Amino acid sequence: MTISEQEVAEICVRTMLASDQAAHNLGLTVDQVAAGHVIVSMLVTENLLNGLGTCHGGHIFTLADCAFAFACNSRNQMTVGQHCSITYVNPARRNDRLIAVAKEISQQGRSGLYDVRIANQDGLVVAEFRGHSRAVGGQFVDMEQV
Repeated sequence: MTISEQEVAEICVRTMLASDQAAHNLGLTVDQVAAGHVIVSMLVTENLLNGLGTCHGGHIFTLADCAFAFACNSRNQMTVGQHCSITYVNPARRNDRLIAVAKEISQQGRSGLYDVRIANQDGLVVAEFRGHSRAVGGQFVDMEQV
């Protein structure tokens, strides 16, 4: 039986999410999955606010980093982040639903480049994240066991 690229992506992201405690603690949901492309969202709750009453940048970064991780592992190659950066554009506020859209820009050999745009439910851009990935060898999921 041949497993499609879409099925591989869904299995890999579902497997990662099942053991990702940081994602669970933030209440992240995976809304869409494709090879090299993932949409993840979270609700800004009171416990995610900083001293200024806006969403703490570390939580926004974690949302982006999770989307990046899911996207770069969606092709079933064990991959880690090698370098990433984030630019905060607008504050996120309590009860905002933050939507992180991760897309693969380039994947050559062991190196990948991914952009993640985080916007609120109204489409206001909150942050732009760029991640560089590095495949470390091996597969994330043994597809023969699936």
